[in-house]
Amino acid sequence: MSEHESGQVPAAAAEIYEQSFIPALFGAWPPEVMAAAEVRAGQDILDVACGTGILAREAKRAVGSEGSVTGVDINDGMLAVARKQSSEISWHKSPAEDLPFQDASFDRVVSQFGLMFFQDKVKAISEMLRVLRPGGRIAVAVWASLGDTPGYAAVVELLTDLFGSDVAKALEAPYSLGDTQALKSLFTEGGATQVSVQTVRGKARFASVEAWIYTDVKGWTLSDAIDDSQYELLKRRAPQHLAPFVLPDGSVEFSSPAHIITAA
Repeated sequence: MSEHESGQVPAAAAEIYEQSFIPALFGAWPPEVMAAAEVRAGQDILDVACGTGILAREAKRAVGSEGSVTGVDINDGMLAVARKQSSEISWHKSPAEDLPFQDASFDRVVSQFGLMFFQDKVKAISEMLRVLRPGGRIAVAVWASLGDTPGYAAVVELLTDLFGSDVAKALEAPYSLGDTQALKSLFTEGGATQVSVQTVRGKARFASVEAWIYTDVKGWTLSDAIDDSQYELLKRRAPQHLAPFVLPDGSVEFSSPAHIITAA
């Protein structure tokens, strides 16, 4: 997995990720993940690959003062932004494959759009189960396939045409776990039981094509893969190529479904 496929964004991109990607793409999903996990007041929650903390912050509101939320991520830039957003959550730098917690430490373990980037997915799932208390529950969200996400399929096509497949892989990687049977197999191999997968329909929404391209490049690993002249070329070519997703008011909307896996 190359650095551009790994989901590891530089510090400046993490700020843009929080400001732009959260409202456009990620912000609608925490309620879905927490409902699948059956998060309740007073519980202790672990958010794995917490990013800038959108899921962890929602979890903290749900568990209240009697519960606790811990977020872990491997990316320093993401964690720096997360710490600015909330001091009520315990933030830790850690790979998902080696969680720094004792066995049976949490009532619920959740993760939103991180599993695709883990170096050892089965080991990470095993670790989530290890820190889960008896009777607990895991809920993990991953994007459905690129073919089910027409807006990003079009962006990948454009990136491939302009800059080649290596650059385009940065936006293909998030959609690598779209096969639900393969997902179930990963969790079973990791030691999970009672594994189920539900596909939830969602929408991606951007203020404009320009805002969409800005977010994809400057708020993601592409910020290091595309130079200024390439970015200008992409901005010139994008309006025509992405026109099918533009609404009459100039905003952008397209289907962006996800799979939510629950297990114990």
